[in-house]
Amino acid sequence: MPLFEYTGLDAAGKKVKGVIEGSGKKSVQQKLRAEGIFPTDLREERAQTGSGWTLRRGGGKVPAPQLAAATRQLATLLGAGLPLDEALATAGSQLEHPALERALGRVREEVVQGQTLHDALAGQGGLFPPLYINMVEVGENTGTLDQALERLADFLEDQARMVGRIQAAMAYPILMALIGTGVLIFLFTFVVPKVTRMLEDLGQALPLPTQLLIGASDFLAGWWWLLLLILGGAAVALIRYRRTDAGRLAFDGWALKVPVIGRLNLLIATSRFSRTLATLIRSGVPLLAALEITRNLLQNRLLRRALEETSLAVREGEGLAPPLKRSGVFPPMVSQMAAIGERSGDLEAMLFRVADTYEHQVEMAISGALSLLEPLMILLMGTVVGFIVLAILLPIFQASQGIG
Repeated sequence: MPLFEYTGLDAAGKKVKGVIEGSGKKSVQQKLRAEGIFPTDLREERAQTGSGWTLRRGGGKVPAPQLAAATRQLATLLGAGLPLDEALATAGSQLEHPALERALGRVREEVVQGQTLHDALAGQGGLFPPLYINMVEVGENTGTLDQALERLADFLEDQARMVGRIQAAMAYPILMALIGTGVLIFLFTFVVPKVTRMLEDLGQALPLPTQLLIGASDFLAGWWWLLLLILGGAAVALIRYRRTDAGRLAFDGWALKVPVIGRLNLLIATSRFSRTLATLIRSGVPLLAALEITRNLLQNRLLRRALEETSLAVREGEGLAPPLKRSGVFPPMVSQMAAIGERSGDLEAMLFRVADTYEHQVEMAISGALSLLEPLMILLMGTVVGFIVLAILLPIFQASQGIG
């Protein structure tokens, strides 16, 4: 029998993990539930093939817009009264993503054979994230599967919109940087060497800017391979260091503290945390399980550590707001709104407000950063090009004065 690695919560809300043997994910989940364990993540330890498709631990992911569209279609069909197997077949036939289409086909086959939808989704090699599977499970258990899928679609669409806005905002400065770098490489590789040879033929002492330009041009022409080697070696060393625990922690701390970009990273992570947690709680997922799922979605280890400490405090009987405030990582508004939500009994509504607020601040921060970045890039490019022009024209002026 294959082995499965699981992470979950016991009856007391304590995080547990381990390895269990079973014939399939459904039987393993039944075993865990019989032992009083609520699984939040379940993965097969070895590769397994089925229906001509290889399932591997940590399999590929479907783009959020594609998954959101499929989820929205499925929720609409179920809300219209269509049986689950027919809804899966109809939704799958309208997809443009081949991997997702094949996955929904396999899910439909397993549902027809008697499996629950969340078990069938969990067996697709990590194609569907834990958040998705847990919300579907809650929807099945409460008889509100169509509503759970609607919330999932809303969540995925919100995330896709925010990522799209960030990518669109960054496209222009990245394009400017690439074009500017290409222009400078062209100037130093083809234009400057020809001009400098002409200037050297004048037979006169060259001004300092011209000497610096000739030196830089000669270095790039003769030692470009060394420069690439140094840059490549530095990049490899940084990547290897970042893969270590100390390196990852250092980079994650830097990512939250670097001017402008650090605040933007924190705002994005906070909005994602708040919306994910609110969506899970509204769907009926217990708070501790929701915190565990949300923690696993965050990439920054400092934020993940803060949520782990928050989970421990909640498990010991504290509310959500005090440990969030003690962590000192998330903005103060998060703990304040969480405290209001806990007092009013509407925690998820307050978290949704936090998410909306910080998503708006993300847009403002991006606009502010771009308004500062674009003139800086233009100034930098203008300075470099101006220096090249000055270095070329100075000896020409000197030669013309000597002739006169």
